[in-house]
Amino acid sequence: MSSLKSHESKSELGQPEVFVLEQNLPLLKYMNTILGKRYAVRMFSDQAEFLAEIERGSGPDVALLPWISKEQSMGLVSQVIASKAAVILSTSSSDVNDIGQIAAAGVREIVRRPFSALELHEAIDRQIAEIDSPDTKNEVVVTPLGDNTSFVRSGKRMRDIETQARLVARSDIPVLILGESGTGKEVLAKYTHAMSFRSDKIFLKVNCAAMPADLLESELFGYEQGAFTGALKTKPGKFEIANGGTIFLDEIGEMPAILQAKLLHVLQDGTFSRLGSRAPMKADVRVVAATNIDMKAAMAAKTFREDLYYRLNGFSFTLPPLRERPEEIATFTNFFMQKGSDKYGRDPLPISPALMAALTRYTWPGNLRELENVMNRYLIIGDEESILADIVTRMPAAAPTNGAADPGGDVGLKQLVKSLKGDAEASAIALALEETKWNRKAAAHKMQISYKALLYKIKQYDLARR
Repeated sequence: MSSLKSHESKSELGQPEVFVLEQNLPLLKYMNTILGKRYAVRMFSDQAEFLAEIERGSGPDVALLPWISKEQSMGLVSQVIASKAAVILSTSSSDVNDIGQIAAAGVREIVRRPFSALELHEAIDRQIAEIDSPDTKNEVVVTPLGDNTSFVRSGKRMRDIETQARLVARSDIPVLILGESGTGKEVLAKYTHAMSFRSDKIFLKVNCAAMPADLLESELFGYEQGAFTGALKTKPGKFEIANGGTIFLDEIGEMPAILQAKLLHVLQDGTFSRLGSRAPMKADVRVVAATNIDMKAAMAAKTFREDLYYRLNGFSFTLPPLRERPEEIATFTNFFMQKGSDKYGRDPLPISPALMAALTRYTWPGNLRELENVMNRYLIIGDEESILADIVTRMPAAAPTNGAADPGGDVGLKQLVKSLKGDAEASAIALALEETKWNRKAAAHKMQISYKALLYKIKQYDLARR
């Protein structure tokens, strides 16, 4: 059986078209059974015939390809992606070590054998959704991760990171997450775990900067009874407790040098020993690490081992600070407001144009964590004026610009808040006028102000039709 066309083509029934290449004939028949009723499926056991069909220009929406080896698979992937088909790789191994190259080539999904019908359907449906809705790159997507945590994205940069994380999750290679404090490194680590084959096992966080070297060592690797003074009974370490799951080493850049060598041994050999014991224990654990320090500078200063860095850096993510993705501030503002509302049992508060303008203009040195704190504070005190004033005082624009000293600061602050509100109001009115094609009565109704007030505002802000 070199080719099996099991159903009518997409043009006949409007079903998404899926090509499957697989040399294992029983598996090919199984996939035909679970996919045939849902998609227009074509099955191929012969690669030459599969490529010939692609080259004829009758390529599918989605192609499901086997991962054989880097040499055999990457060329095939490139040819299929050139046909504009979305590629899903199927593999029986969790150690696909070329994730970076696979992601760069354009592969967006990996499914691990043996897979269920549901897993395959979900992977294909995600790709079909992106094909059918190419404009959803800025769509807000919230993925609950449990423990009152969600992965949220709306901009293209975070969409690309989400896609890569889903891809990386399907292997067991170590992951290194870089980024400033508060950018969401722990959330990305949890998302990677949730998308992995270990998602039904434990996710365990260890803060490498929170304790001295000797305490951190016993915390990570455990100890035997009598290993040191005070070791009254045997205690398992985090690597042992996290067996089968994921261990998240936060602030890895702060790990003491003596422990860096031991962690390197775990990553190289997959074994460790409790303190006070020479018996090796297997470490069946996925390692995800994160840091906010400059790792290249740390290696140059000899405070972080270069060999450990490259072991941890099986795949790395760099999370952009919030100031570099202002298009997502409104998304996270609303998300944190709703999250705080649920947490504190209070009704969500409105975000005025003036407040949103201030939130967007502010540079957020504390990133997402700072924005969440601001929303919680607003929700609790309920006073937008004080929140707005607090944000404005932190802005560089709050300083006097005419060279004169501000006599008390209060007058300058009030003037800046007033100016900010004016900018926001002018922008809101201009938007309402554009949306109503400059029908001023409709715009006044949309703004919920009188027609006379709108005419005054148009004159006040010197608005003109473009």
